[in-house]
This record gives sequence, C-alpha cells and structure tokens, in this order.
Amino acid sequence: MENERYPYWPLPERPTLRWPNGARLAFWIIPNIEHFRFDRPTSDPVFSGPIPDVPSFAQRDYGVRVGIWRMMDVLDKYSLRATVALNADVCRFYPQIIQAGVERQWEWMGHGITNSQRLSGLDEPQERETIQQVVQAIAESTGQPPRGWLGPGLSETHHTPDLLAEAGITYLADWVVDDQPFPLRVKQGRMLSVPYSMELNDIPAFVRKGLTAEQFYQMICDQFDVLYQEGERSGRVMALALHPFLTGHPFRARWLDKALDYITRHRQVWLTTGGEIAAWYYQHYYEQAPK
Repeated sequence: MENERYPYWPLPERPTLRWPNGARLAFWIIPNIEHFRFDRPTSDPVFSGPIPDVPSFAQRDYGVRVGIWRMMDVLDKYSLRATVALNADVCRFYPQIIQAGVERQWEWMGHGITNSQRLSGLDEPQERETIQQVVQAIAESTGQPPRGWLGPGLSETHHTPDLLAEAGITYLADWVVDDQPFPLRVKQGRMLSVPYSMELNDIPAFVRKGLTAEQFYQMICDQFDVLYQEGERSGRVMALALHPFLTGHPFRARWLDKALDYITRHRQVWLTTGGEIAAWYYQHYYEQAPK
C-alpha cells in the first residue's frame, strides 16, 4: 500500500513561511524523558540484552536520576523552554521531574506509557486505550493535556494519527520528512506534522554512529547555519532531540552548552516549543497547504 497520510508537496511550490518577529528559524529542543521496565527489554534493540539487563537498565536510569537535572541547568542558562517527549510512567515514578518542568513552564508531548513498549503490535482498541491513558496521566500531573505526540521509537500503527486526533492531539513529531510543518490526513479533526529529527538526535549520533560530543556539537552548528541561511527566504524549523541518559553526562553536557550558546547568539531565531510552532502554522498557513 502507498502512504496516504499526506500528498507530495515540493519545497519550491510552497508559499513563503514567516515566523513571529521576522525570525528565520524556529528552534525547539526536545528532551525525551523516559521510564524503562526492569523486567522488559527497551523498545530500542540497540540497548537490549538478557533480562534482567542490569548494565543497560542502569545506563538509562542515569538519565532520570542525574542527567535531566544537569540538562535543566544548561537550558536554564539560556532561558530555553523544553518540549518534553514524556512517557506517562514518568508521572508515576519521578514526580519531582514533572514538578521541576512545570515550574519552568515546559511543554509536554505524549510519548507512550513506557519506552519498554512501542505502539506497533497493538490492535486498535489497545492503542486507543494506551493513548487515552497517556493523555490523562500527563493532564493530571502537569495541569494541561498534551497537544503533541512522539511515539516510543517513533513507532506507529496504521491507526495512530487518527487515534491521536480523536484524543485531542493536534501535532505529531514522528514523520521526520521535512524542515517545515505540514498537514497530515486524519479521519476527524486535524493533525500537523512538526519537524523532529533522527539526525540531530543523540541516540543515532552517539550510539549508532559513535560520534564524539564535539562532533555532535559541530553537526548542530552546521545544521543551524544552513537552516538559518535558508530561512532568510522562507522560514525553517530546527529540532534538537536529546536523551538525558546520554547528553546528560558531564562531558556531553559541556558541548550542549557550547551549541546553545552558538544558537542563541543569533538574533533572528525563534526559541520556541512544538506547540507554539504548530499554533502559529495553524493560524497563518494551514489553510494554504494541500490536504
């Protein structure tokens, strides 16, 4: 079967995109704050081992015990609000993280219940129930229901966007196919794809490609430079996807600090969140886009 979620829309045929205050680039940063089950393998096979897999579990558990707090310090230094891809189980097991994020006015995206389970393989009723549980848990813990979604491992079924729209989700980050937002087709309501990244993402960079923190820093700066230049003609989105159990380590956080210092020294950058990007696009460009 062919992908029917969106039509082909080549970049040169699109209307000029302008961000607030003449910004060339909308920059959002996405910490993936996750909970992993001790009795199950992670949803990422790179980290899977025999159960109980103490080394892999401990590596990931570092993120919620230490890494996220160091990452908060770095983001605070530049007054950056995060858009958190949040496992609902974080609300149960690490409420102090939720409290700290609420104090910082962070935004929350649904990210499944736990990263030990993907959506793929669920039937439609199971998936609907899972999504509703995530939305309810985040709403109760943070005081606001999530408007965005990132699947664990970016996983979906054929029903996922429809079920997300049914649950009140209005933007989705799984579809890493663009540098601008665009509409996704759903059965009811509406859905927007907001650019996320599997390239500027610390798991592929550090785990799969074996890059150093300094190399990742250079990738971030190079990505920014090109998108910032292109954004003079028409606005772009730059996403930076991070995992506290990786970038939260001291030697990597040091280079994250340097990267954010570089980005925030530029004037025509909208330091924003996924929800704010989606809201601006819905208000100004959604009706012009092919559905």
